[in-house]
Amino acid sequence: MMAGTGAIPLAGGTDLMVRHKRQGGLIPRFEKPVLFIGHIEELGLVVSEKSCVSIGPCCTYSSLMNDHRLPEVLRTCIRNIAAPAIRNRGTLGGNICNASPAGDTIPVLSALGASVVLSKVDGKRIMLIDEFITGPGTTVREEAELLTGIIVPQTKFDCSFYRKVGTRRYNSLSKVSIVGLMKVEEERVSDVRVAYGAVAPTVVRSRAIEEEIIGTPINDIRNLIPHICERYSDLITPIDDQRSKKSYRKAVSLKLLRLFFEHCTSKL
Repeated sequence: MMAGTGAIPLAGGTDLMVRHKRQGGLIPRFEKPVLFIGHIEELGLVVSEKSCVSIGPCCTYSSLMNDHRLPEVLRTCIRNIAAPAIRNRGTLGGNICNASPAGDTIPVLSALGASVVLSKVDGKRIMLIDEFITGPGTTVREEAELLTGIIVPQTKFDCSFYRKVGTRRYNSLSKVSIVGLMKVEEERVSDVRVAYGAVAPTVVRSRAIEEEIIGTPINDIRNLIPHICERYSDLITPIDDQRSKKSYRKAVSLKLLRLFFEHCTSKL
């Protein structure tokens, strides 16, 4: 059906109905037919395996936020999305495919190393979420493809950190969001991941900087925080918009980065 019509898949509609809204209470105007998929049971399942958890794209936020099969940092993120009415309808797959720079779950999924499954009649392909989203509102999904799964590795971390800065605590778009993850073995950093949302066209995550930090004695991290902040500063390129000023966003981003590393060094 999608291949023949270019139909737009819709599950919860909390992003699409806003994107295509019209004034005066008129129904939204979609340039192509809309294909409702929110009722498809197979797309609303969560399957836990030893090394990963597979999440159906039509799973609502409400169904996921207390599901202990998901990493705690992802559940924390979901609890901070919008208000109950939106969480009851909005879906994880919709948040990903909307590909907004301020999409709440996208930085968390990036830091967790999540992949997406794209399916069509003659096969499927799997790719990292960082490869799937190419810019604001754009992805590599082809017209005949449907997002049918989100695969999240079950990696254990010793320290996790999530903060979202908005006009209000709930029911507001992110001005800045950050997720930080760290694992320590034999008193040295064995894994560290930092991902930002709403400060660039796509998620900001630098594997090169992460590799520089890996191997550092945990007791030395505090001394390196100014250097780490300087390294990330060039990557954080927010814009001025109706929600915030770029100078504010950048200052807050670096402050949150410092808080993440301070949190980890005080905990571990």
